[in-house]
Order: sequence, then structure tokens, then C-alpha cells
Amino acid sequence: MKIKVVGIDLAKDIFQVCVLREDGKVQRNRKVRRNKLLHEVRQLPEGTLIAMEACASSHYWARTFKSMGYKTALVPAQLVKPFTRKQKNDANDALAICEAAERPEIHLVEVKTVEQQDIKALRCVRRRIVEHRTAIVNQIRSLSAEYGVIFPLGIKRLRETLPDALADDENGFSRILRSLLSDLLDDLRMLDIDVTALDQQIDQLCKQQPGYSELMSVPGFGPVITSALVSEIGSGGQFANGRQLAAWCGLVPKQQSSGGKQMLGGITKHGNKELRVLLIHGARAVLRFADKRDDRLGRWLRRLIERRGKNKATVALANKLARIAWGVLNSKQHFDARLAFASNT
Repeated sequence: MKIKVVGIDLAKDIFQVCVLREDGKVQRNRKVRRNKLLHEVRQLPEGTLIAMEACASSHYWARTFKSMGYKTALVPAQLVKPFTRKQKNDANDALAICEAAERPEIHLVEVKTVEQQDIKALRCVRRRIVEHRTAIVNQIRSLSAEYGVIFPLGIKRLRETLPDALADDENGFSRILRSLLSDLLDDLRMLDIDVTALDQQIDQLCKQQPGYSELMSVPGFGPVITSALVSEIGSGGQFANGRQLAAWCGLVPKQQSSGGKQMLGGITKHGNKELRVLLIHGARAVLRFADKRDDRLGRWLRRLIERRGKNKATVALANKLARIAWGVLNSKQHFDARLAFASNT
């Protein structure tokens, strides 16, 4: 009996390999140590589908198995969970991966190239540094407030006013606090340098990726949003249309429909949280200048705001931007408002 799919539950040292036959029966489901995994896979017929959960190291193993002549499928973890049965263990997880990979209309995770993972790695480090920088800014504000000194809103204004506050001998700062704030300011400046250097590396890598210049032409898209899309979805070929990408980002309404009655709620917030947040930020930036735009996008936005208000219009525009991003990636053309919005808007 031929093999239908092989599910591998990934781990650091001990992997679970489940071989499912075409008749739906399990041929074997056993543990394999890391140094024996490639030998175990080589026993499979060439072209066998190997499914894994999209998790840490999954892209590395998918690239490795592809280079050996096998098909690969990375299944989102939230889509594997419904297929787990009985108790939670590695054998049941590997079998669940096999079953989930064969389900129709499952949006598999596209295997990332090394370049995409480089961009994602840089973005992860950048996000951690930005969060650290934000923590330092908040600490400076809270410590200063205890001594009666309040800084204006915005990190830029803080950078400008903190040196003057440190030089002011009459603002109530003690000697110890003045020394602490001086050290925190030095840390803040070093983190700014690190963020700028990472931004330059991300920009250089992204410019070498197909679709980057096209995505940069979309309203509200800057280097941060564009690099996130390039590293997360690549060419977008795993989606049949832009609506599927918007749904994957969690920018579509929840459904509770039954008996022919359709009930829609707030957005699902499923899928990629980071992309959803960035798209909403991009939409919010476009919305700020809606009154000044005299093109189809501006007219569409003004009518939408009038009907639904700014908050709902922001989310609707984020959904639209996701669909536009998929369109420019697949057409390999820059953004054109005449194509993205109907002529009657």
C-alpha cells in the first residue's frame, strides 16, 4: 500500500514520525532521534508528502526535505489542534498533522527562503530593541514625575528636552537621579543607533526581494510594513485571492450564521497578529490625510467615514490594503487607484 502522507512532530532531540497509508491506516508511528531523522526520511519513496506543524525550525526542515526530493507542507498549529484525539502526546500529534495536511482548503504556510528568514530575524531583533527602548522611555518619564518634572509626549520630544532637564540645577532632581537619567539617556541613544542600523540592513535585504518596490507604492506602506509582508508571505502564492490574505490576517468579520440567517460581528483577529497590527497602523496613517486626497481612494474613504465612522473605516481600509498588497504582488504592477477602486466611488 502506498504512503499518503508522513507527519513529523518536530522537537529539539526526539521527533515523532507517523506514516499514513492511502487506505487511512497508520503504517508506523515511532520516535526518531535527531541524528537518525534524515536516515529515516531517506527510506521514504521520492516525492512523498511530508507534513509538519509550522513552528520553530519547521522552515529549516522543509527546505532540507525539499532539497532531498520530497514534497512538504507546513500546517498552521491552530489548524492541527482540532484533529488531536484522546490524550495529548507526540504520537497523536504526529497523526493529527497527517490528517490536517490532507484537509481541503487548508491554507498552508509557505516555506520561507533563507533570505526571508534573514529579514524576519532582523525584524525580531528590531522589535525587541524597540520594546526595550520604549521601556526605558517610560521609566524616564515615571522617575522624573516623582520629582515633579513632566516631559512632553513623544519620544522625539523626550530626546530634545531631557538634556536640558539634566542641565537645570533648579528642577528638583537629586544628584542620584540626575546620574541615573544620564545613564538612561546614553542607553536610549545607543538603542537608537542599533534600530537605525537594523533598519538599513532590512531595507537592503528587502530591496533584493521580488515585489518590494510594488508594495512600497501602496498607500500607507513604508519599509516596516513592506518588510513584514515580504518576510511573512513572500509572493503570496499560497492565497487564491486577496480576500484570503485579509482573512489570514484576521481582518474579516466573525460569522455566526445558521438557517440562512447571516450574522456578522467584529473582526476575527485570527492568523498573523503582527501583520494585522501593522496594516491597521498603515490604514490609520492614510486616514489622517483622507480629506486632502482628491483621487478615488480619498472619495471612497470619505464616504466610508460618513457611513461607518473612523474606527470601522480604519479596519475596512486595512482589509482593503491587504487585498491590494496581494494584487500588486501577483500582477507585479505598482498601485493604481483606478484599478483598486471602482469608477463610481
